[in-house]
Amino acid sequence: MTRGRCWIIAVAVVALAGCGGPGGTLPPGAEPDPGRVDKQARDALARWDTAVDAANGRQAFVPVAGSMTGMVGDWEESAGANNKVALAAGQLLVARPLPATAPPTAKVRWQNGTTITVKTITAAKAVERVRAEGVGGCDGCTPLSVTGARLTTAQVQTSRGPATAPAWEFTLSGTSVRVTHVAVADAERVTVTPPEWDPYDAPGGLAIERATVDASGQRLTVTFTGAPGTGDKPCGADYTGRAVESTRAVVVIVDERRHADDETCTAIGAVRTATVDLASPLGDRAVLEVMQGLPVPVTKAS
Repeated sequence: MTRGRCWIIAVAVVALAGCGGPGGTLPPGAEPDPGRVDKQARDALARWDTAVDAANGRQAFVPVAGSMTGMVGDWEESAGANNKVALAAGQLLVARPLPATAPPTAKVRWQNGTTITVKTITAAKAVERVRAEGVGGCDGCTPLSVTGARLTTAQVQTSRGPATAPAWEFTLSGTSVRVTHVAVADAERVTVTPPEWDPYDAPGGLAIERATVDASGQRLTVTFTGAPGTGDKPCGADYTGRAVESTRAVVVIVDERRHADDETCTAIGAVRTATVDLASPLGDRAVLEVMQGLPVPVTKAS
């Protein structure tokens, strides 16, 4: 592979981040391009403002993308492949009547003991949201049949780290696995809509996966997938982080400097980190990745 190589990682969207988008991947000795990636960051902050305004100006509960729906148990071997695809595609059919009501409010609790009170949704609304979250095709698969529901709690990743939130737990026909969905009302959570993905003009930059903030609140350590080796080694790279900030969020940009251009390298990625110094303490601001402007989990260093 040559200059356009990608580092393989678990999520396809993030994998595109390592392919040398403008401003994200830099040749040796080059300075960061303040163009496209910086514009992406500013656009992400604008979308974030819109999302927070839609949540009545509150950003106390910011779930990380993909964390609202979960599972209890493991798929049985006999139908596991079908069920995995069906759930990912949001293919749920309600086979029996579900509870029609839910308590009007419940609490979300973080590991440090802080809580907020939120409005809840019905089981039917939770099923609707699982369907709406579905991605990918389900050609030939058998939808999952929902046979019951109970209100319980589930773990959810948020911009402030893991939390325990109210959740509907659904039983399914033909499996012991239960599907969960966080039962927090739409108006109580910040949900940002990323720009439409264009495979022929993918966003630039590297997408961070999570962040840790130090005790001062002004230094972030961000984690992402990059080259296995450092920039002084063949096929290696060095990384530096910088932030574009607003009063409500921080977008982290990671710039890459490769060992050399036009090297033939294996498509193997590794967990890498970079530090980012903020102009002011993070506080309750969200940390966003630069490719789609989605929030990542943030934990506070002990």
